[in-house]
Amino acid sequence: MAGSIYGKLFTISTWGESHGKGIGVVVDGCPAGLNICEKEIQDYLALRRPGSSAYTTPRKERDLVTILSGVFEGRTTGTPVSLIVYNEDQRSADYSRLQDTYRPGHADYTFDQKYGFRDYRGGGRSSGRETIGRVAAGAIAQKLLARLGISVRAYAAAIGPVTADPAAFDANEIRRNPFALPDAQAAVRAEAYVQECMRDHNSAGGVIECIADGLPAGLGEPVFDKLDACLGKALFSIGAVKGVEIGDGFAAARATGLTNNDSFTGSHPAAAQSTKQAGGHPAPAQNAGPAGDPPVLAKKTNHAGGVLGGISDGSRLIVRAAVKPTPSIAAPQETVNRDGQPVSLSIQGRHDPLIVPRAVVVVEAMTALTLADLLLQNLSSRMEYLEQIYKNCATPHNTRR
Repeated sequence: MAGSIYGKLFTISTWGESHGKGIGVVVDGCPAGLNICEKEIQDYLALRRPGSSAYTTPRKERDLVTILSGVFEGRTTGTPVSLIVYNEDQRSADYSRLQDTYRPGHADYTFDQKYGFRDYRGGGRSSGRETIGRVAAGAIAQKLLARLGISVRAYAAAIGPVTADPAAFDANEIRRNPFALPDAQAAVRAEAYVQECMRDHNSAGGVIECIADGLPAGLGEPVFDKLDACLGKALFSIGAVKGVEIGDGFAAARATGLTNNDSFTGSHPAAAQSTKQAGGHPAPAQNAGPAGDPPVLAKKTNHAGGVLGGISDGSRLIVRAAVKPTPSIAAPQETVNRDGQPVSLSIQGRHDPLIVPRAVVVVEAMTALTLADLLLQNLSSRMEYLEQIYKNCATPHNTRR
């Protein structure tokens, strides 16, 4: 199977199936000397672990991670970091009657068309459980970004028709309610909505917003590897994501040039740090360029979401992902089997009525992995960067005489 590797320099290769022996990932290209331990990865994995609330699948998995290679005495060695999480609570028999039936909203039919057969146990490789590898790798990327003063944080911006009020944004609230919403009142309304869906044997979707602060200007390439294009690929690779937007996103289509453009200001970067912008978020963080460069200019607004021409502009990065409702529902649905015969299907077993809260950390991880990869790629964009690393490396032993 092609397509299980993401990244150019900071790469991840995920493997495993929902009902196989385990799920894992190999992270390659991580610089040596990064402090990381199993507990830090475990804490990050806990954010997507099943069975954490009444609104997630009751499947009981501890998702215990083991570092197999690439870390010695608590630090990365520069060699591939291999991570594994063993599956412990599979109920493959729940899926035996589905082996010849195409479930609406799933990849059953397309897998059969591509490979000629499929692992019908929980979706196999297309299961949401595949994201364990992404999140484990994302924990390492988050550590790398933190060393550089960059933070990445995601949360639910909407659950079905319930939208968090930007004016009521409270970062501490994200971990207090089972929906990862930063608005306590919105969480109450979301609970009523999801309970209604569950009573009808139905499911719900939502929107996840992810923000990155502390990014330098200059990340991303101006043509095919634009920052927003890379983020789009990363987030669209998450199975349930059906839409991605940067900054104002689709709302920009209803704006004009005058209202959508972000005006620059010559104020010093530090001047904007204590102010707030619309939505209750802190003002965009600004970063100085290489030594001798003038400071990166600030922007009065951030409709662009921190990206101009496919390159980061030093402002806060804002990206959103639209997550579809969970396709596995107990309500009767009409479909067909492999022979094309009509079938009335009611999907039983253990499924999330809402996957948004568990997908929040997946969006966060994929954003962090993308930024870590682009930061490493950016080292070759200017001679000044290479000179800072290599200019004084010459010794009598490696200097030509």
